[in-house]
Amino acid sequence: MKKFITAWALGVVVAVSTADAAPGPMSTETELVAVLKSDAPEAEKAITCKYLAVKGSPAAVAELAPLLANPRLASWARIPLEAIPGPEASAVLRDAVPILEGRLLCGVLTSLGVRRDQASVPLLAEKLRSDDAEVVACAAWSLGQIATPEAGAILARSLAKAPDQAAMDAVARAAVLCGENLVAAGRVEDALALYATVLAECNQDQRHAEATRGMIIAKGIDGIPLLVETLRSPNKRLANMAIFTARDLGRGDQADSALAAAVDAAILAEIPKAAAEGNVDRAAILIDVIAERNAGSASGAVMDALAAVAGPTNSKPVRLAAIEALGRTGSFAVVGPLLVAAADDDSGIADTARAAVAALEGDAVNKEIAKRLAGADAKVLPALLELVGRRRIDAVEAVLPLVKHGDEKIRTAALVALGPTVDLDNLDVLVVAATAPLNEAEGLVAKAALQEASVRMADREGCVTLLALAIEKSPAEMKVMLLDTIGAVGGTKALATMATAAKSGEEVLEDAATRLLGKWMTADAAPILLDLATAEPGGKFKTRALKGYVRIARQFVLADAERAAMCRKALAATPLEADRKAILEILERYPSAETLTVAEEAEKTPGLEVDAKKAVKAIRGKLAAAKKAG
Repeated sequence: MKKFITAWALGVVVAVSTADAAPGPMSTETELVAVLKSDAPEAEKAITCKYLAVKGSPAAVAELAPLLANPRLASWARIPLEAIPGPEASAVLRDAVPILEGRLLCGVLTSLGVRRDQASVPLLAEKLRSDDAEVVACAAWSLGQIATPEAGAILARSLAKAPDQAAMDAVARAAVLCGENLVAAGRVEDALALYATVLAECNQDQRHAEATRGMIIAKGIDGIPLLVETLRSPNKRLANMAIFTARDLGRGDQADSALAAAVDAAILAEIPKAAAEGNVDRAAILIDVIAERNAGSASGAVMDALAAVAGPTNSKPVRLAAIEALGRTGSFAVVGPLLVAAADDDSGIADTARAAVAALEGDAVNKEIAKRLAGADAKVLPALLELVGRRRIDAVEAVLPLVKHGDEKIRTAALVALGPTVDLDNLDVLVVAATAPLNEAEGLVAKAALQEASVRMADREGCVTLLALAIEKSPAEMKVMLLDTIGAVGGTKALATMATAAKSGEEVLEDAATRLLGKWMTADAAPILLDLATAEPGGKFKTRALKGYVRIARQFVLADAERAAMCRKALAATPLEADRKAILEILERYPSAETLTVAEEAEKTPGLEVDAKKAVKAIRGKLAAAKKAG
């Protein structure tokens, strides 16, 4: 008996637990329907409806039907009713139409449209006569979704009988939707008739524009004359809709090469007409459309047409738009036309053209630019050379002779191009140009190119070796420039070169070398700076060298012992009170056992006692705080 009671009690617990279990994604349809039948809270029933959208079948429809009249659960119930396959869900929604009003009715009407329930067309037609504008709008939308010829005819008749502007707008919007769905279903003639009715009956620009777009798309190639006519429309809404339509007609998901080519031809024919009429804005917009349609894949006809528009016979805004469009085609074939524009006397045109070529992608473009260097005339060469540099094209052999060209503009452009492209074997060309320039302006360009080239060399040591040899052969005024370049390159050889220059006995070199060492970016400059600061007899730049040494101790990441040792040596090297106080501040900034020892030693230095004691106290305090925190 005891075993029986225990088993019975366990069964009760299990049964209660199952009944109380909240619905979830793992619940079966039977369990979900049981929740709808129970007195579970409405929030629980709402989430149950959500799961029935996935798990539900016609078996759940009967329990969902009553919820359509519940203001709090109706929208939840429609979620599964829109998704459950079979005629049962549609029938329940249709049955609810006569007994519901207001927003509840609107929801059911919309759900019938989502299900594309053709049997509901008469019911929806009846609701188009409702006094409730929202009901009319929902019924019309669903007819547009269902999109049978009968639904289209009902919408067409309703347009002519619309009682007010709101109803006309709602029905016209639905008619456009219906037309799109009819076209998708292959019923083009029905769609065209419906679009024509919208154009005839509706007096709103937006619906006219939408119907016109639909008609253009539905007609395909035969719709291009209407597209062109609409592009010319003085009505901005219509013209904008035509532009929007022209951007993707025949392309994208509905790609049609014949249609796309015909649209391109029509737009290209309109561009010079707009330009000739002085309608610059329209011409520029059409150029932008053709560029977007052909980005990365323009045909020869498109590129030829754009090249013609980019010519000097058109206004500057139109030419600029065409040049930018050529650049967006992404083809190496546009390099020639763009180079012509790049040599234009108008700097705005020339700059835009060069930027367009620079933005083109692909090795084919680089090869085309390099190939044209050999036969280019003096007007085009500077633009070509600029592009060689901007694109970092490997064309050094072709550029090197141009450094000695008779035209200064070409010589300068060649020097600039070599900055980002020259290799170490030919770096001496820039060295010569920078140290023995033909004039001051070219010298400045060559110096900038030399530094740009030097700092990017993979073999830094080899580069510095070449530059160091040049120092020995160069006039005094050029040695500093070469030292500056060596400093920008950096590395072991560069540091050794600086050390030599700093002790050269030439004041101009010592000045430059100590200046550069003072801002060196690696800690291995410290021994050289200390040596300069402590050398006997002292040089003119001892103080500068010491400040550079102290800077490394203050700013660089160093081991505690190394930093402490540097500070000890710096304190010993300087008699200046300001420098000594600065060194004590470094000790305080980096508290450690090693820096504490140096500060304690400084307490014994005459004149430093007070400041050193403060430093010792501060360091000890920081160390104690760190120990407590750790």
